[in-house]
Amino acid sequence: MNSLVIAVLVFFAYLIAYRTYGTFISQKIFGLDPDRLTPAHRYKDDKDFVPSNKWVLFGHHFTTISGAGPIVGPAIAVIWGWVPALIWVVFGTIFLGAIHDFGSLVLSARHQGKSVSAITEELIGPRARTLFLLLTAFALLIVLAVFALIIALLFNMFPGSVLPIWLEIPVAIAVGYWIYRKSGNHVVGGTVAVILLYIFVVIGTYVPLKMPGLIMGNPIYTWVVILLIYSYIASTLPVWVLLQPRDYINSHQLFIVLILMVLGVIVARPTIVAPAFRMGIADAPMFIPFLFVVIACGAISGFHSMAASGTTVKQLDKETDAKLIGYGGMLTEGFLATMVILACTAGFGSLSAWSAHYVSWTVADGLGAKVGAFVNGGGSFLTALGIPQQIAFTIVAVMVVSFAATTMDSATRIQRYIIAELAQSFKIKPLATPTGAALFAIVTAFVLASINQGRGGMILWPLFGASNQLMAGLALLVITVWLVRLRKPSLYTAIPMVFMIAMTTWAMVASLMNYLKQGNMLLSFLSVIIILLEVWVIIEAVIVLSNPGKGPAYRMEEAIRRDSWAGLSRE
Repeated sequence: MNSLVIAVLVFFAYLIAYRTYGTFISQKIFGLDPDRLTPAHRYKDDKDFVPSNKWVLFGHHFTTISGAGPIVGPAIAVIWGWVPALIWVVFGTIFLGAIHDFGSLVLSARHQGKSVSAITEELIGPRARTLFLLLTAFALLIVLAVFALIIALLFNMFPGSVLPIWLEIPVAIAVGYWIYRKSGNHVVGGTVAVILLYIFVVIGTYVPLKMPGLIMGNPIYTWVVILLIYSYIASTLPVWVLLQPRDYINSHQLFIVLILMVLGVIVARPTIVAPAFRMGIADAPMFIPFLFVVIACGAISGFHSMAASGTTVKQLDKETDAKLIGYGGMLTEGFLATMVILACTAGFGSLSAWSAHYVSWTVADGLGAKVGAFVNGGGSFLTALGIPQQIAFTIVAVMVVSFAATTMDSATRIQRYIIAELAQSFKIKPLATPTGAALFAIVTAFVLASINQGRGGMILWPLFGASNQLMAGLALLVITVWLVRLRKPSLYTAIPMVFMIAMTTWAMVASLMNYLKQGNMLLSFLSVIIILLEVWVIIEAVIVLSNPGKGPAYRMEEAIRRDSWAGLSRE
């Protein structure tokens, strides 16, 4: 199969989905209103709540939800063949992931910018809210520890990416100042920033920087400590100073790389060398349900609901912008995942080269193998355009590291909100402040990462995939309860919710059996706890759905009033 044909077909599938299904969901189901007051205007503080241009916010949201997820997931899932991976990415994005992201953003916008987990208290009950918050905090703890390790390993694998990544920070600060303090044009600022970034990429390619083992004699651990300190600073600064402009720049970078990759595919027209289907792989988990867990961010991911209701909603200028940012952002990520699949199946040149890389699950599952497959495959597309191979690999590596970094600093900010919400509930005042909550988020991630010299997060990483997808199912559950209580059509979220909860529960039980066989009591114990938390939340939701006219700490009249609140000035 020619990779160009697939790229074109998927692109138009997403475009049609956005214009048809996305419009139907946003207008007929959620009823977006451009005049409804958004939390960004209602609570504007120029720190967390900052009304933003929809394209700037699109860039911030897209790079936040992307990270390394849509790269590492598809890069390993193609071991089962490119057809099942592609089908899940395309249809999962359109009918599950995009609705999940969009629904989470609108739900939060209608509830004063609260997180989905906090809104659970109003819709289901206080116990469900606490359980959801704890599950979210646990998942984010793993994200912070592991993504710090991922970036550290990428810096070590691709030292040419170090200089452009760190020089991007002062450039992003300058762009934020230009847009918000000088009322400068965001297109001009973004364009200049991207030009500078690629100048840094060329310089970094020929001036690679290797980190010495300054802390505990280990360069990886040294990077982890530096990255956690950076994340603390980024999470406490006003969002317009660094987080948003950096994500905006990175979104431009991604589009440039995607365009270059597509042009490379047009020029080279590489044929997919990987098999369409491949089962019976040595030491691999079951194809179903684990396909739907391995490919998360490229199709649907619970982390996206945290991002949408954690940082993005606080910058939403108009409610109607949610279609582009929520639904459109996920479709764009799906296209990125599609290009990753093509890079990891058509970028090898021959079946023997691909088979050597994916000879077994153990070999293909390593971080180096995942990222290396995309960087090498994507780089081969760029070299077809005449770009020198070394620079091509650095361009792709910088894109991967940039996304991982934006996920990490955004995750720190979201964890700050979650910890503050929990601290308020349990009346722990020191942790209820932004500084205290952010510090606690970083310290706990540091403690976990410190095990095995920066690699401690990998101990719990096997639990993240299923727990992340479980949170996607639970977020859809909360959105479904909301729609039911407002007497709106709910099948469009209920069907994806049932599917995700069923697949992830199946995967978690299968993993639990495997942990017990291995004698891994830590992962076995945590798996049981997560499954019990899931069952508890579902039972509470079923009780509420059995009588949607009633519910703890929630009044339908107030919900309907908020849902129809329009005509207020955003000035």
